[in-house]
Amino acid sequence: MSEHRLFALVLMALGLGWGLTQPLGKLATSTGYQPFGLIFWQLVICTVVLGALSLARGKGLVFSRQALIFALVVAVLGTLVPNATFYTSIQHLPSGIMSILISAVPILSFPIALALGMDRVSLRRIAGLGLGLIGVAMIAAPGAGLPGHLLVFLPLALVGPLFYAMEANYVARTGTGGMDAVQAMFMASLVGMILCLPVTLATGQWIDPRGVWGVAEWGLIGSSFVHALCYAGYVWLAARAGAVFTAQCSYLVTGAGVVWAMLLLGERLPPLAWAALVVMLSGVALVRPRATPHAQGE
Repeated sequence: MSEHRLFALVLMALGLGWGLTQPLGKLATSTGYQPFGLIFWQLVICTVVLGALSLARGKGLVFSRQALIFALVVAVLGTLVPNATFYTSIQHLPSGIMSILISAVPILSFPIALALGMDRVSLRRIAGLGLGLIGVAMIAAPGAGLPGHLLVFLPLALVGPLFYAMEANYVARTGTGGMDAVQAMFMASLVGMILCLPVTLATGQWIDPRGVWGVAEWGLIGSSFVHALCYAGYVWLAARAGAVFTAQCSYLVTGAGVVWAMLLLGERLPPLAWAALVVMLSGVALVRPRATPHAQGE
């Protein structure tokens, strides 16, 4: 299998998996659980899953300065801030709309990559990103399914994509601190869990895992498990194919998230929204990995 084909397959898997976490996240907030309580237990599950994978592979924690800095930065940029805004926003916005908004990641990632000198201008890539932007604009237009009184939550919902774009460029630029993808996300999840616990307790958002588990609890568990695997894959791909290409998984997350929301939550989008999905997925087809993969630690 060629390297480019492998990148494309990983990108598709990330999109389908992360698309599923959108409606599962909606279910996790359905009983009133607050963001940091959800984030803490999500990180606990991610730490257990990724720790078990690391143990099975005979690789553990890395305590070098470079590894610890990576874990701290990724925990903040990739989990604590974007997940806090995600769980807050998805309590009010439809899951399908949240999936669509994640398409802002490549739009924000591209100028960041250009400013850092990590990518160059490409007509094909600009065309692909332009199609994505048009698709997002179509979704935000009147008649696309977003009630006017919920527009106030759009800026908050876009904070996550901004931080994901920053994270993708950070990983592509610095590598993963001498760790492989699973080790890297194991470290980031552990550091994030340690940082999140005092915030959770101080804000009164602690969730007691004892008691009856319902839809919200199982939604959180399912979302966290899928998120752990997808996050490791995302870091692996960003370090090899570049931040801009990797960010295109957000387009696939959009399409998959809308379909998952229909299947799990019974949501429906109007024709204009479906047309926007076609436009955005067309944009993905115009974006290709760099000819020379970005080496870790460059």
